[in-house]
Amino acid sequence: MSDKTCLGKDAYGGVDGDAYDPYVHHERSIPEFTIRAIITGILVGIVFGAANAYIGLKVGMTVSASIPAAVIAIALARYWKASVLENNMVQTVGSAGESLAAGIIFTIPALIVLGFIPELSKIFILAVIGGLLGVLFMIPLRRHLIVREHGKLPYPEGTACAEVLIAGDRGGTLVKRVMMGVGVAAVYKFLMEGMGLWPYKPGWNLRGIEGARIGAEVTPSLLGVGYVVGPRIAGIMLSGGAIAWLVIIPIIKMMGNGLAEPLYPAMTMISEMDPIDIWDNYIRYIGAGAVVFGGIVTLVRAVPTMVRSFRMGMKGLAKDGEEGTEPVKRTSRDLPLKYVMWGAVALGILTWLVPQIPVNIVGALLIIIFSFFFVTVSASIVGLIGSSSNPASGMTIATLLATSLIFLGFGWTGTAGIIGAISVGAVVCIAICIAGDTSQDLKTGFLVGATPRRQQIGEMIGVLSSALVIGWVVFFLHRVYGIGSDRLPAPQAVLMSMVVKGVLTLSLPWTLVFIGVFLAACVELLGVPSLPFAVGLYLPVRLSVPVFAGGLVRLATERTRGEGLRHERRERGVLMSSGLIAGGAIVGLLVAFLENAQIQRDHLLADGQPVRGVTRVMAAFFERVHIGSGWAGGHEGLVAVLVFLGLIAALVVAIGLRRNGEDR
Repeated sequence: MSDKTCLGKDAYGGVDGDAYDPYVHHERSIPEFTIRAIITGILVGIVFGAANAYIGLKVGMTVSASIPAAVIAIALARYWKASVLENNMVQTVGSAGESLAAGIIFTIPALIVLGFIPELSKIFILAVIGGLLGVLFMIPLRRHLIVREHGKLPYPEGTACAEVLIAGDRGGTLVKRVMMGVGVAAVYKFLMEGMGLWPYKPGWNLRGIEGARIGAEVTPSLLGVGYVVGPRIAGIMLSGGAIAWLVIIPIIKMMGNGLAEPLYPAMTMISEMDPIDIWDNYIRYIGAGAVVFGGIVTLVRAVPTMVRSFRMGMKGLAKDGEEGTEPVKRTSRDLPLKYVMWGAVALGILTWLVPQIPVNIVGALLIIIFSFFFVTVSASIVGLIGSSSNPASGMTIATLLATSLIFLGFGWTGTAGIIGAISVGAVVCIAICIAGDTSQDLKTGFLVGATPRRQQIGEMIGVLSSALVIGWVVFFLHRVYGIGSDRLPAPQAVLMSMVVKGVLTLSLPWTLVFIGVFLAACVELLGVPSLPFAVGLYLPVRLSVPVFAGGLVRLATERTRGEGLRHERRERGVLMSSGLIAGGAIVGLLVAFLENAQIQRDHLLADGQPVRGVTRVMAAFFERVHIGSGWAGGHEGLVAVLVFLGLIAALVVAIGLRRNGEDR
């Protein structure tokens, strides 16, 4: 099999998904669903889930664990000679822990912020129900989003993960290219965040346009994501961010400077706000409305294929779960549709009956309906921009808005209504995050030739194992740092609590939400996909800028008349970008562990308690290596940009300055 066939061609302009020939042919049978792969995946999921819970509560974002888990699996494979499909199973199970953690920490801490401490059993049940719904509802969507949209939805992290797994299985120059990217990203990330030599998100207010701000999160991971998604999607994302930060925010600033009192939902005068404050108080709601509209459009477009999938599944119910009368290839076998149907019904009944989730049958139905809708949206969004940039909080806000309005209509506005609405939002948010991860994993499996049915079972195992631990992690972090405090601000959860209270007290800024809806509708009427635009509008512009830079690198390196040279450069670029994503994510988690150890040490010393063991060693190491950016003399932002430009130049040189066939 040629390199051109087995590497992820959906990142390169695509072929027909039904005709795609994966790395492991469907007629081959090699070890995949093994005990060692499952156990390793469970351990990886617990570790990454705990790390991402801390990161999410601290900065409001999490890091996808699929690629780091794949790299760990490849490293271990040298000792037990695992197959590429076993390594894929490790990352499938392991990445579920990170996604589950994201869904939990974006919502459950909202109860803590409002003064309602949830029981450990409540967190476990919410995690299990939401996680299983996310996996189940992705099953009928797989054929449309993963197979039929092959070549249209790039699934950057899923494609990058497949490249890493294939390169690890092959060895030779393919591994060297991936590891080159891993090494460059690891050194860059450690110098930036471990040693603190330059800031990772420099930004500047533009002179002459009050309220306008531009910045960039100068990380190798986002640069790699930009290369994989390509210039068009990256450009549409940046346009959304530019409209938010260069048009809407300056307008709000200009019009609001003359106000004599705060403009809801902010509690501060607009004249006293900087652009970041305006984004946090106003643009988030506009972006949430845009994301909801883009999600509706995505769902409507997917309906025909989803209907066909359901019809095929219904026919298969009479054939013991097979999708039709014809034999189904190994690489096309999903869990039978009857499991999806009865599983969703059972989970809905469980949601209604268990006392840990204080919702009636209306709340249970809302959970099922919103979960299915936003699973579709989430799986489509991550197909465009990757799991790490999945605006799960925006979709959760939309869920909380709708749920709170329905509860308000029924008069459920007291404490029970608040807890019930947040519980609905928590389950849906977890389903959103798990669906995003599952879709990336299924894309990886599609490219490497995994069995979808086994991957879906692996996702469920990852959900159940991580759900047993994540509640303890949340309570530990709250006990040590205090969720909602300056040390652990939990920005997403605080926003969720504000939304629920805003609706149930009739004080939500609906005008902002509908502005977002109409903006996305106008973009759609212009023939531009509204979902990537909406994501760019919702996310901070600093995330869209490096993604766009990666898209420009791909555009520049593919400007050649020779199709063979263009493909070779594209292949080399995806491999290098995969390494950038993997290296950045791994070191980011390492730095989070080191910083966590230092904070824990300081807390113990403040309480007069001794510091021992690993915590003491890690904290001392981090304190010794963390120099800080003071050496730059006030020019830290300029240094960050220059170093990032150097990283871009290195990527261009590595991709585009070799002749066809030179390094084969």
